[in-house]
Amino acid sequence: MLEKHLRLPAVIDVTGLSRSTIYAMMSHGEFPRPVALGKRLVAWPESVIAKFLRERATATQVAA
Repeated sequence: MLEKHLRLPAVIDVTGLSRSTIYAMMSHGEFPRPVALGKRLVAWPESVIAKFLRERATATQVAA
């Protein structure tokens, strides 16, 4: 079964992060990088974003 890929607007909706925050976090290695789907097309595998959100929720719970 093919995995669904999320474009940037969907990633922004799912994570609640802004575009600039996502790219800043990527530059610091804190957010997963997208995969190339074409010459000018990138997207994030849905499972990678789900994993990021799970890990972020766990880190928040541990810190609290």
